[in-house]
Amino acid sequence: MMDIECSTELTEEPQMLPPPPGTFIDREELIQHVGEFAVSQGYVVTIKQSKRDKVVVLGCDRGGVYRNRRKPVDESAAERIRRRKTGSRLTNCPFEVVGKKDDGLWVLTIKNGTHNHEPMKDIAEHPSARRFSEKEVLLIKEMTEAGLKPRQILKRLRQSNPDLLSTPKHVYNVKAKLRQGNMSVRDYKSLKPQKSAVRNNYLSVTEPSWRQHNPPRVPNLIGGRFVDSQSLASIDVINPATQEVVSQVPLTTNEEFKAAVFAAKRAFPSWRNTPSTVRQRIMFKFQELIKRDIDKLAMNITNEHGKPLKDAYDDVLCGLEVVEHACGLANLQIGEFVSNVPNGVDSYSIREPLGVCAGICPFDFPAMFPLWMLSIAVTCGNTFILKPSEKDPGAAVMLSELAVEAGLPNGVLNIVHGTNEITNAICDDDDIKAISFVGPNTAGSYVYSRASAKGKRVQCNIGAKNHAVVMPDASMDTALNAVVTAGFGGAGQKRVSLSTVIFVGGLTSWEDKLVERAKALRVQPGTEPDTDLGPVISKQAKELVFRLIQSSVDSGAKLVVDGRNILVPGYEHGNFIGPTILSDVKVSMECYKEEICGPVLLCMKADSIEEAIDIVNRNKYGNGASIFTTSGVAARKFQTEVEVGQVGINVPIAAPFPSFTSLKPLFAGDLNFDGKAGIQFYTRVKTVTQQWKDVAAGTSSDI
Repeated sequence: MMDIECSTELTEEPQMLPPPPGTFIDREELIQHVGEFAVSQGYVVTIKQSKRDKVVVLGCDRGGVYRNRRKPVDESAAERIRRRKTGSRLTNCPFEVVGKKDDGLWVLTIKNGTHNHEPMKDIAEHPSARRFSEKEVLLIKEMTEAGLKPRQILKRLRQSNPDLLSTPKHVYNVKAKLRQGNMSVRDYKSLKPQKSAVRNNYLSVTEPSWRQHNPPRVPNLIGGRFVDSQSLASIDVINPATQEVVSQVPLTTNEEFKAAVFAAKRAFPSWRNTPSTVRQRIMFKFQELIKRDIDKLAMNITNEHGKPLKDAYDDVLCGLEVVEHACGLANLQIGEFVSNVPNGVDSYSIREPLGVCAGICPFDFPAMFPLWMLSIAVTCGNTFILKPSEKDPGAAVMLSELAVEAGLPNGVLNIVHGTNEITNAICDDDDIKAISFVGPNTAGSYVYSRASAKGKRVQCNIGAKNHAVVMPDASMDTALNAVVTAGFGGAGQKRVSLSTVIFVGGLTSWEDKLVERAKALRVQPGTEPDTDLGPVISKQAKELVFRLIQSSVDSGAKLVVDGRNILVPGYEHGNFIGPTILSDVKVSMECYKEEICGPVLLCMKADSIEEAIDIVNRNKYGNGASIFTTSGVAARKFQTEVEVGQVGINVPIAAPFPSFTSLKPLFAGDLNFDGKAGIQFYTRVKTVTQQWKDVAAGTSSDI
């Protein structure tokens, strides 16, 4: 009986458990995990040993128990020594956990999970709670210079922070360090136990390191945290109008990429089980935040891409439409149900998310394409890794900040940066189940072949050569306004630009008016009011456009309007190209066969609508085509016989909703961005067949 009572007493003693082992994205996340678990158990951990990029050893801070310095009258010397040893915070606790970096991730192991002291009843009594925040240290400095005493300083600090546990002695210690010129924030880092139970004095409470650089470095988003890459290699983001460096994009390291994939994979089980209504609410909030910050987003796009502000607003708004579509996605994710297939057996299908998906974006729509990809993917229950263009990544990072603010859980959205190496890593990683890509022809074909060889689901929207067919009976104002707007808008860098115009019957009757409208376009920085045409994205792009123009002239094309020598006052070094018109273009010319990312309009002639349709159909990169006519018969013939995915009748092909569809190699894959096809791409069908029968009856059914 005695043994039973003793064992009962032992089991009732408070137990302090060690944190569960696991794998973490980085050192800080591991330390936070250990610290928060320690608080729940009644102890506080501290860093005992650390090699920042290799290992960190965490130990117990002894519960914060200090010895009682008052000597009881009836206490012997031996008793005082015993109490001093057992009660002293200097007595080491055997608890110890180790975090080691292994293949880019941090692995936590428990070396000794036991303690030699009881748990603290109130963590706020721990000395770490008596540390001052950075703001309080600065106030102490100011009040000391004003002649206030420690008690007066403490009284004023407690007016703004009633829970402050510091004593006048702590204020005096801070003042002593200030007199020595020691203003390092980490010496005074506030470590309130209710927020973080780790005395991680190495952390800074100032702005993130990536914001402290000049120019700022574009961060990765990994596991819900914006972190500066450890990479030494970076790419400058250049304002194409001024040539000023806006920011720097560090090339995400292989370890950081693996951490992003790990974060997405770890977040997937929880996110897929999150009710669709909760995911919808996050999208509603995301939509609201985009509208709130649309001015900042548009200005960032103009500074990095160069497009006029009005085009930058349209960029965001077109992406916002997909976010709004995602808000109602639950109604489109329904499956099918068939009752009583054979006797007493029902069969139904459900749509489930794929897992970790990825998106690779081009430079021409810095906000729209990321929103097209991630909004549908995450609302369907997937986690996502986004690689924005290294030429203008700012809008994607700003949107990810808004997504986190909207409530997107850690790890659901991650952002990495880079060029070929990171693209290869996305294609090769076995944990990534699907890839969306928009970009040039060569890159898109490469991504499709490499990723599909790994068994991934892939959709590649690659370079476009869009045509407009102008019939002799077309309204001149309607046709020319549309051709000039869609041909030169966005400096001709949009994937939906009308780069080629086929005039049925010849250009002669249209040429003067077309030239007049082209020369009336205002070429200036996108930040200037009433800008029609901004700069192209880079000097390399400008040189390529110049080369294609010269190649066309050398091949026999007529240079109707030459925009190569344009000069914008005050922006002489900008990547500006004026509206350029080439006529007498043949299908054999390089300018027709290649995608021109610049404000260059190619004019061709055809003797009939049949010849015009044949020209469009023979171009292998025909994303879309428009016809301008007043004849319903001609419009219907064009609509029926032209082999493109998007058809415009008296309008350009630019669509207000994602509609990358094509009958040509422009699209690699079988499911597109738009509507239900987007949902089908980011989900898979699971068929369930079920039977419920009365066990007592002992009957069975043949299926």
